[in-house]
Amino acid sequence: MTAFALPVRIYIEDTDAGGIVYYVNYLKFMERSRTEFLRSLGYDKPAILDEGLLLVVHSAQVIYRRPARLDDQLEVTTEVVKIARTYVEFQQNVLRGNDLMCEGLIRIACVSGETMKPNPIPIAMFERIKSHTNTN
Repeated sequence: MTAFALPVRIYIEDTDAGGIVYYVNYLKFMERSRTEFLRSLGYDKPAILDEGLLLVVHSAQVIYRRPARLDDQLEVTTEVVKIARTYVEFQQNVLRGNDLMCEGLIRIACVSGETMKPNPIPIAMFERIKSHTNTN
């Protein structure tokens, strides 16, 4: 599977006092890319599922490689690397051309909106995401 890619332009609001992208904004860019990936699969409000279920970030491992700066044009890629009954793991990269700026392994869990306890991902969504899993 080819990675889903979302273009992102860096604006002044994305930078810190030193003129580089503030570290937490990379997580925001990754969130947008995951959301648009799920939207491309037909889920209009990807964080809120039917039956009172939610998709929430369980964990994030992020490595910052190079700083991005004002007006840079980046690409945020999203690949499904693992899917289980109650979670999905995404490998996400932020690139400027061929330069890797930031990478993350993000686990998204499916939980009950009422109890916040793990719940199985709805079958149709599970199958749709599974068909996009990178098995290499």
